[in-house]
Amino acid sequence: MNGSAGSGGEMEEDAPLTHLSGWSAKQAAVSTGTPAAGKEKQHQVAAGSSAHSQLPCCFLPPCAVQTHVDSNKQDIFQRKKNAVLVNGVILNGPITDSKAGEKFVEEACKIIMEEVIRKAADVTEKVCEWQPPEKLKKLLDLEMRDTGEPHQRLLQLCQDIIRYSVKTNHPRFFNQLYAGIDYYSLVARFITEALNPSVYTYEVSPVFLLVEEAVLKRMIEFVGWKEGDGIFNPGGSVSNMYAMNLARYKYCPDIKEKGLSGLPRLVLFTSEECHYSMNKAASFLGIGTQNVYFITTDERGKMIPEELEKQVQRARKEGAAPFLVCATAGTTVLGAFDPLDKIADICEKHGLWLHVDASWGGSALMSRKHRKLLHGIHRADSVAWNPHKMLMAGIQCCALLVKDNSDLLKKCYSAKASYLFQQDKFYDVSYDTGDKSIQCSRRPDAFKFWMTWKALGTTGLEERVNRALALARYLVDEIKKREGFQLLLEPEYANICFWYIPSSLRKMEEGPEFWKKLHQVAPVIKERMMKKGSMMLGYQPHRGKVNFFRQVVISPQVSREDMDFLLDEIDLLGRDL
Repeated sequence: MNGSAGSGGEMEEDAPLTHLSGWSAKQAAVSTGTPAAGKEKQHQVAAGSSAHSQLPCCFLPPCAVQTHVDSNKQDIFQRKKNAVLVNGVILNGPITDSKAGEKFVEEACKIIMEEVIRKAADVTEKVCEWQPPEKLKKLLDLEMRDTGEPHQRLLQLCQDIIRYSVKTNHPRFFNQLYAGIDYYSLVARFITEALNPSVYTYEVSPVFLLVEEAVLKRMIEFVGWKEGDGIFNPGGSVSNMYAMNLARYKYCPDIKEKGLSGLPRLVLFTSEECHYSMNKAASFLGIGTQNVYFITTDERGKMIPEELEKQVQRARKEGAAPFLVCATAGTTVLGAFDPLDKIADICEKHGLWLHVDASWGGSALMSRKHRKLLHGIHRADSVAWNPHKMLMAGIQCCALLVKDNSDLLKKCYSAKASYLFQQDKFYDVSYDTGDKSIQCSRRPDAFKFWMTWKALGTTGLEERVNRALALARYLVDEIKKREGFQLLLEPEYANICFWYIPSSLRKMEEGPEFWKKLHQVAPVIKERMMKKGSMMLGYQPHRGKVNFFRQVVISPQVSREDMDFLLDEIDLLGRDL
């Protein structure tokens, strides 16, 4: 049957039916060993007994291939008779086998349930199964081939991926500022992955835009503001960059259109203990890392306000233009909280934007007992807060909160894309909030936190913070009791920094040779624990101090017994050093 099917299209009765996206009739012929140009042989392939070879095995479980072909044989031939061919590609019907796809998802979910979720709290499981990079490449079969692989092979790969990945939900994973498993945020992630939304306009993401609005409103209340604005970003580093750019835009709005030319030398101030993202943001935004003035901190890692005042005055005398102070509420290593009230006084005096990087420490705001750590945060102009850390909302879940209610975020970042943000839509376009983001596509990260908050309530989130800090206090007391363990300083948050001193060094005088030898201890113990898979704990040198361990308590799955195990295991792994 001949005819037309759109521009350049034709209908061919004998056209072969293809079921893989991107496959042409020519490619289908090649895959069966037939000449690509021979329509007669294409017909033989399509109409012959091997018609099922056109169905790539990656869409069918091996055990069901023949059954599937038999059950669909009549349907295939019926569709072949009515096939529409455009540019050599069959357009009739779907190109994938949805039943096989559903079965694959079902089987993969069983693996996730068994190998990840049910084993999450099992301390007898390994935290990691360490393999060196070159060996791991071979174990995982990372090559992507021209033809798809059967589902059973893909399911085996899923198991391998889980086996060799670090189990960050394990009760003895203490390596980073996130850990554990929150079942409610996990379900939220399953939902958003399945729905695959992008949060920029109400028409395509009505539910998640309203969720984000509700979550931001509550977070703003906990900061202590009556009103404000905000947006969820892919990481605290991005939130800090947003804040830096927003402060600069507030200082000189013309920069959005005219750029950097003609501007004075802009400088900003932050502590020696700030997150490294401040330097990266200054570099990325064209401010320059030399124009980041690092303020001296005290022995606990807190910014010294008097030093900040001196540096602001110094910058002015140099002819520079100060515009921003970034304070930190919960530093990465020591867990220090800058004195926000005193810093805010200086910012008000000099007309400087105050940003508080509370990515790590912001969750203490949920606790009536510990929120005093952030006293004065309500005086900030912007705040970065990551619920994926202490509150376990799942990576990534990071908010930038802004006190301003004059649409400053939108004014700073809006590009007014006419294909997205039409002003004559049939609904209230104020809900199209995507134009205040530097992103176009954006994940509904607020939904994870919303689901956890709905499940636990504010009281449950508060209990989570209080328990983590109580466990941290227990560990500190145990360290003080045990021979061979020494605290760097008394912690005020969940960061416990300490040395393990092997018996061979305990009677040695604390001179250069002692510190040189002690510097080598933590890396060896870390290697041993990783290869054993018993736990994961971070270490680092810091501000002239040799390598020490930094233990962080987050997960509610962690128990007192895990704290005892941590110290026992370090002693076991390092006693021969």
